[in-house]
Amino acid sequence: MRRFLLILRGFSLIVFCALALPMAPAQAELTIEITGAGANRIPLAIADFGGEPGSSRALTSVIKNDLERSGLFKLIDTAGTAMTETSSPAYVDWKSRGADALAAGSLGPSGDGRQETRFRLYDVNKQTSLAGAAFVTSSSMLRAAGHRVADVIYEKLTGAPGVFSTRIAFVVKVGASRYELRIADADGHNEQAALKSKEPIISPTWSPDGGRLAYVSFENKKPVVYVHSLASGQRIVVANFKGSNSAPAWSSDGRKLAVVLSKDGGSQIFTVNADGSAVQRLTTANGINTEPFFSPDGQSIYFTSDRGGSPQIYRTSINGGDAQRVTFEGSYNVSPRISPDGKSMAFISRRENGFRLAVMDLASKQIQVLTDSNKDESPSFAPNGRMILIATEMGGRGVLSAVSIEGRIKQRLSISAGDVREPAWGPFTQ
Repeated sequence: MRRFLLILRGFSLIVFCALALPMAPAQAELTIEITGAGANRIPLAIADFGGEPGSSRALTSVIKNDLERSGLFKLIDTAGTAMTETSSPAYVDWKSRGADALAAGSLGPSGDGRQETRFRLYDVNKQTSLAGAAFVTSSSMLRAAGHRVADVIYEKLTGAPGVFSTRIAFVVKVGASRYELRIADADGHNEQAALKSKEPIISPTWSPDGGRLAYVSFENKKPVVYVHSLASGQRIVVANFKGSNSAPAWSSDGRKLAVVLSKDGGSQIFTVNADGSAVQRLTTANGINTEPFFSPDGQSIYFTSDRGGSPQIYRTSINGGDAQRVTFEGSYNVSPRISPDGKSMAFISRRENGFRLAVMDLASKQIQVLTDSNKDESPSFAPNGRMILIATEMGGRGVLSAVSIEGRIKQRLSISAGDVREPAWGPFTQ
């Protein structure tokens, strides 16, 4: 891979600008292209919500776009039919249109200057209500309400939590020497810059509570690991030792980070408290040991190492000790990421002279290659484990893609300007 193991990545450094959230929107906005769809999609009708026409149509559009983008729903043409959550559904009519489920709702003032979104979901075949909810937001946050509605519908009809209300982080290189760490909604909208720099930013990773990002900045003429509070903009240095400090990964409880340090010579994996204290070395083998990732139960760390002669994935106890090799198929497997349920591992594998996203079932060791692209990198699971976000390369620049864990659903997120890399899918938040 053009940058196996991401130790230094060959960058030099100069200046940065850290911003607290809320932040000024970046100029470019992500767009999404569906390139695949799941089998047996659920026929779903979403009636136009009641309320002020412009705002209600915009809200309904967010809900529809979220669910259609998932690839799991076949949206039924409602022909402009408007319904509220208090309407009595004409079940026979909706059944004749091909709908198995129906959502309807309304948008109106909440009485405190904000807006209240109310909705109800119906089972058309059983002619019964399945779910209902109300969400109060400011007028400027109506998209957030739409994402919440889509999450409820998704979970009720598929059995898995929806991720439309979550966020993603990524790095954009604009021009020759401007780097931005950006955050956006999972659909790519509301894109904002959390950090701007004249020097590279790499390896962003979300804290389990979604309130902080750890990343590597080269602003001090060397790679240094920071933890950045998104609410306040405050940053603390977690690792700034002699040599390289790279590849941060959060523990599941948010108290520790695994990092890669070369302070003792070579490239070894350490753990450190999130405030930079209590540094503890885990690996001792010669060669490059990098890209650590905690298992969901916090008892193991998966990582990449060339100790056997070629880059492969290994696992070690959080307490250190002997490491067990995990990948054996092929001569180049890197960037392990464990699914939220601990059952699968996404990674990048060299296949047919390309670097492609693959998934291993950790129980059976069966591997499935999910993409046919040539330069995939930086896999990141959605918090429900259903999708994997990656960076890949098209037309000489980086773009983001998302692939379902079985490979049937593919989404492409492109940006109007810049080279997009280093994606990280944020956690569920309240």
